[in-house]
Amino acid sequence: MPQSDPLTDPASHPVPFRSSVMTVEPEWIDYNGHLNMAYYNVMFDRAVDEVYEVLGLGPDYLKRANHSSYTAEAHVTYLAEIHAGDEVTVTFQLLDYDAKRVHSFQEMWRADGTLSATSEQMSLHVDMAAKRVSPFPDSVMARLKAMRRAHAVLPNKPQVGHVIGIRRKPS
Repeated sequence: MPQSDPLTDPASHPVPFRSSVMTVEPEWIDYNGHLNMAYYNVMFDRAVDEVYEVLGLGPDYLKRANHSSYTAEAHVTYLAEIHAGDEVTVTFQLLDYDAKRVHSFQEMWRADGTLSATSEQMSLHVDMAAKRVSPFPDSVMARLKAMRRAHAVLPNKPQVGHVIGIRRKPS
């Protein structure tokens, strides 16, 4: 019986993916005494880097294939403060993908179980030589398919598709 690639087996993808524990660094704290908004994105990005390693899109892929991923759009929602020394993890849910794009949703959790922030992102697969969006290779598409099948059991969170705007009461 042929051995299957564990990376293309949906059972090998945690539901949702959970990052390594990250510790908030003191220099990331702003004058309000909590994590500066820019560093939420740093931690979301570090978590995505871990996911991309699983998908075969990490730094080795860039060196070998001269392709990478760019974030095209991100929507961060801040829900609870994070302070210096706090430990957080980030979960990653693959919402959708196509030949050139990945639509994902992340949640940042403090060690005490508090949901601190969310990030919905659209990423593009880029040919670094041409500086153009290009299709994923078949091996990555197979891994995306497996992760999406595994994550399909997860419900969409209220922040997915959230629109920014001032809600006005009818006068």
